[in-house]
Amino acid sequence: MALEQKLRLKLAQRLVMTPSLQQAIKLLQLSRLELEEALSQEILENPMLEVEDEELSEAGSTGEAQEPPAEADSTGVPEQETQPPSQEETIPEQEAYSDIDVEAFFSDYLGDTPFEGPSMAVPEDSGPYLENIAASSTGLHDHLMWQLHLVDEAPEILAAGEFIIGNLDDGGFLQVSDEEIAEATGLDAADVRRALEVVRSLDPPGIGARTLQECLLAQVRVLEKEASDEDLPVLERAREILEHHWDDLLHQRWERIAQELGCEVQDLRVVVEVIQRLDSRPGHQYGAEANFYIEPDVHVRKVGDDYIIDLNDNGLPRLRMSSRYLRMLEGNGLDKKAATFLREKMRNAMWLMKSIDQRQRTIYKVAQSIVEFQRSFLDHGLEHLKPMVLRQVAEDIGMHESTISRVVSNKYIQTPRGIFPMKFFFHSGVDSARGGNVSSLVVKERIRKLIEAEDPERPLSDSKIMKMLQQEGIRLARRTVAKYREELGIPSSEKRKRVF
Repeated sequence: MALEQKLRLKLAQRLVMTPSLQQAIKLLQLSRLELEEALSQEILENPMLEVEDEELSEAGSTGEAQEPPAEADSTGVPEQETQPPSQEETIPEQEAYSDIDVEAFFSDYLGDTPFEGPSMAVPEDSGPYLENIAASSTGLHDHLMWQLHLVDEAPEILAAGEFIIGNLDDGGFLQVSDEEIAEATGLDAADVRRALEVVRSLDPPGIGARTLQECLLAQVRVLEKEASDEDLPVLERAREILEHHWDDLLHQRWERIAQELGCEVQDLRVVVEVIQRLDSRPGHQYGAEANFYIEPDVHVRKVGDDYIIDLNDNGLPRLRMSSRYLRMLEGNGLDKKAATFLREKMRNAMWLMKSIDQRQRTIYKVAQSIVEFQRSFLDHGLEHLKPMVLRQVAEDIGMHESTISRVVSNKYIQTPRGIFPMKFFFHSGVDSARGGNVSSLVVKERIRKLIEAEDPERPLSDSKIMKMLQQEGIRLARRTVAKYREELGIPSSEKRKRVF
């Protein structure tokens, strides 16, 4: 069969990811803070974009006549100015530095100058001082390094100590073996042990252990050095249990422990209380992680019997096209390359503002649909939360499920019931004997309340919880109860049992 080339015409439909569509998809899945950062970066790169100054657009209180702000279109972008500024309008001449009375300007900060007039200093009742603002907490690494540098040891031991501190996890546990320390530092086994002793002698007690048993034993030994004669026997018995009866302690075999120690089970109450007060993660108290504050993207407030939805656009710059560059494009004296560059930037700016407007409209529609579906939750609480999936919202507002998924990603909604991620309202349902489905979150909340109300000496098993839920009309298997309990972070009934 001979090979030949032919030209054919073919009609086909396909989805093409244009630059504007790619930009709209990218902006849609950004949170409000990420959007603010992206807009700031775009403003720096695109000269056609300007930020509208809200303070300058508002009418002042000095009585001077000011022009009203330009009306905004549906995208929230002010209409462009059609007339250039008058030739008579000139920039006021800057004040010369020699005309400024520097001494008078800084007189409020001089101790030998009497106070006259308004001061730039913070008055006593105007708010918190800088020194009253909470400082960031010291991290575990910095806390240990500061102590290590105060220890009088050989330089090679201190260097090995720095290596050991650098290999501690957030809880304070050592993640490398003695052989790895020796290989990395070039020290022998005796020096490695000495470096470990130095690090483990630092505060907090229990730092540098490899297992939970070693961590708790180190804390008990520190308590023994500082204990009185009255408390010392209890600490010695606690140390003996941790050293020789660790497995029985983990499985709460109190009868076996009491038999081997030659005492009654009730005599172990004080010892167990001492062990329970030990810190299983001593490094967490020096965590340097900062608190992250959530800024909701949507506010839902109740006015009468209706819920009002407001988009949170605080901090977002209000964009407009630069009138200066638009006038340059209208003129004829602009270089060809410069005109092409400005037209490209103008097109990008229009795409950006259109994408932002579409993003806000889509978020509003999704939030409105969520409020309509979950109105019973907003009115009565978590027990009335309904199961909901992305498909329901997509069909309600006429969009694809992937679009809804991007909208609810990394976004929060503030309601009268609290602040929740938008994904909080999307979850599966459980069959109910009363008809319909019950939200899995409602079932988890019911399991949590049943366990909280149980007898500590006779905790509820997963099978018992399953039967209690079935009596309430919730059809659930035992393995599903176990899965929900583990997702709630609740241990099994064997570990929840309390003898004392």
